[in-house]
Amino acid sequence: MTTENTLAQWLEDEQKILAGMPNGRPIGLLDKSKTATMTGMEVMQAVMRGDLPNGPMAATCGYLIVALEPGQATLQGNPTESVMNVQGSVHGGWFASILDGAVGNAIHTMLPAGTGYTTLDLSVKMTRAIVPAPGIRVRAIGKIIQVGRQVATAEGRIVGPDGKLYAHATTTCLILSPAKK
Repeated sequence: MTTENTLAQWLEDEQKILAGMPNGRPIGLLDKSKTATMTGMEVMQAVMRGDLPNGPMAATCGYLIVALEPGQATLQGNPTESVMNVQGSVHGGWFASILDGAVGNAIHTMLPAGTGYTTLDLSVKMTRAIVPAPGIRVRAIGKIIQVGRQVATAEGRIVGPDGKLYAHATTTCLILSPAKK
């Protein structure tokens, strides 16, 4: 598949997801009373459908979830001029944010009901610059390495529709058990 065909497919995927959100793309924080009985995968699927809000960082950085499966999450990003550094390319913090989302969401898909996580460590290596342009999209793909009772690890990659690698990351997350009553 050519780069143009891949980009066209990515844009179509994005439009299908956004069109499937009848009330628009909700942004906010998860209501733990609504998610306490949901598995991590159920929570992530509800966020992807727009039944639950995506975090404010997703709106700030211009990304959304485009694919989920157990142990894997794919986010699609649209880096704009708002995330540029003074050099005219995308700021390293944007790379870190979308990768943190992808690897964290991948871990979340594997968690039991009522369980959460928080990032303990994130290591990001950027391999090439992204220069914002109309219609640009990249994907951050997070995959678990291991999920235990207290700690989980995952890795992620940012790729363009041409298959080029823009950055890669690893994370360690602390698993947050439901509060005892």
